[in-house]
Amino acid sequence: MGPGKLVCLMILAFGLLGFLFIISVVLALIPLYIAKHSGTPLTGSASNSLTDCQTLTAKFNTTCSSGPVTNIKATTGTNVTCLGLTGTSNSTVKIRVQSNGLPLFCPNIPMLDTFSEQNIDFEVNFNPAVSVNSPIFKPPTQSALDSILCNISSEMAPPSSSGYFLYSTPASGGTLAGISVDGVSIFNVNSANNQDPFYPSTAGPESVDQCLAHCNPTGAVYHYHIASGCALNPPSGNITSCSANTSCSSSIAAYSISTFTNYKQLTVIGIAKDGHIIYGPYNSDGTKVTKGFDICNGMFYDKIGNYGYFATQTFPYITGCFGPGNYPTITPSCTTNPASAYTRSYYARLFTTG
Repeated sequence: MGPGKLVCLMILAFGLLGFLFIISVVLALIPLYIAKHSGTPLTGSASNSLTDCQTLTAKFNTTCSSGPVTNIKATTGTNVTCLGLTGTSNSTVKIRVQSNGLPLFCPNIPMLDTFSEQNIDFEVNFNPAVSVNSPIFKPPTQSALDSILCNISSEMAPPSSSGYFLYSTPASGGTLAGISVDGVSIFNVNSANNQDPFYPSTAGPESVDQCLAHCNPTGAVYHYHIASGCALNPPSGNITSCSANTSCSSSIAAYSISTFTNYKQLTVIGIAKDGHIIYGPYNSDGTKVTKGFDICNGMFYDKIGNYGYFATQTFPYITGCFGPGNYPTITPSCTTNPASAYTRSYYARLFTTG
């Protein structure tokens, strides 16, 4: 076979592969197009099988291979275990989360602060299905929105549909919003005075270390309010305070996103107390998330109907309430760094009725 024929065959092969790829994409999009233009929205669901749950737990720093323990403080590290409840056609998969709250790196703790091991232990339905047409929170006014997003206690109790059960009473009280993949607590976004801890509309910002975490004054719980790449790639040696790092101190919100430079894809960074997954600041196509989320920072992000929280550069950074929430034109008054707008994602629009 001559070189000319070989080149022609290669071009033909690549052309055929490209054509088949285009056909597969078109076939996948046809149901979405029909739903979008027929006036009949798609019916959303969620990926919450036992296998889905086990895939998630593999992302966590699990150090207790024997499953749930009586007291996580009597062990080393964290444990995240899936519990598959069977026996009915509508079986529910629950996830048991246990953590001592200690990070995988040496944090920078101010001399006057205290820092201690925790006993965090709860169980919740894994990734429950929710609907964009039935928001849990739908504030119509500024004051109503503030009562949700500018309220440190707004995530004290997840929705009853989450099946949340607390096995221990953590020192964090009602401010715990979730657990990071490194076992560190994720707190409700607000400071003790119900303000954005980094860009408050009143008073001054709070101090954190280079990994964007700190301890609360009561309870000595080391925790995040904003996403940190340290949870995925723990630094070695001593870290500095944020104020001693020029990039961090000049714009903590931009610095937060920059710590995910090596994770520009859909990346699990934790699980919320309502059972929904928390992702980093990039979606599945590598695009930084700057829109498509509701007031809780939650987004419908695929054609299945899965709902999760995404790290963003704007308040509430990780999660501000247990969603789904609505998409009002107003923004919270407790921050100088609100989202420019709350907008439905492409998939949320597909599932929207009315």
